[in-house]
Amino acid sequence: MRRTILIVLAALIAVIGLASVVTATTGGSSSVTRARLEKSLPVVFANTYVNQANLVGRNVTAASLHAKAMCDKHGPDVADIGPGGDWNCLMSWTDPQVPMPPEGYGKFELNVHSNDCFTASGPSKLTGFLTITDKHGKPVTNPLFEFDGCFDPHSDNAATGVYFPSLFAITSPNVTPTAQGRTTVKVNCGTGSQGCAGTVTATAGRVNLGTMPYKLKEEATGTLQLPKPVPAGAKEVTFEVKPSTGAGPTSPATIPVQPR
Repeated sequence: MRRTILIVLAALIAVIGLASVVTATTGGSSSVTRARLEKSLPVVFANTYVNQANLVGRNVTAASLHAKAMCDKHGPDVADIGPGGDWNCLMSWTDPQVPMPPEGYGKFELNVHSNDCFTASGPSKLTGFLTITDKHGKPVTNPLFEFDGCFDPHSDNAATGVYFPSLFAITSPNVTPTAQGRTTVKVNCGTGSQGCAGTVTATAGRVNLGTMPYKLKEEATGTLQLPKPVPAGAKEVTFEVKPSTGAGPTSPATIPVQPR
């Protein structure tokens, strides 16, 4: 009888353990969702933005910013639900004095807690550094450098329908040819919708090194091999990106060649 009870208890523990793993993997019934973050982040950001503007003597209203966000948790293969420090949100807003980059948004990193609050930090080129100079000429802490917010766990969880394109980039700091002149470059597809696809054409001076197709999921990395060898003596290689899906650099990227 005792053995039967032990077997039943062991089976029950195994089932509970499996359920815990599934819950941890999927986020279970967490109140932390993509839709709630996409609705709360722009509101908190806009109010904090107004605070920063007042510090430096600018007249901005939260409504005039028209802030909107698209959020993602840990890439396309993970459900967008549950707390964690792996949330990324793309956000756009309207301020004539702070124009958006060509892709139309800035990337914010979020650490979202199980108590339905979060800490967000954005790109300093858009939100400023830790310290800014106020309207009186004094250094003050920049409220936009890192800010906190919370949302109602029972608030509307309907999808916002906000989407931004993934940004494709060449990430290699230099080109390092083999003895035969062959070389590769590292590429990246950022957070966004639909991933990245298109072509990259490489040239060294007047020498066309060929065109390479690329196709990546969002938040993925890859390697492209140049079809033709880099000529001996070449100092740099220029890459021109033509995206068919997602966004890409609006001007060619020039990368130095490492001596062989």
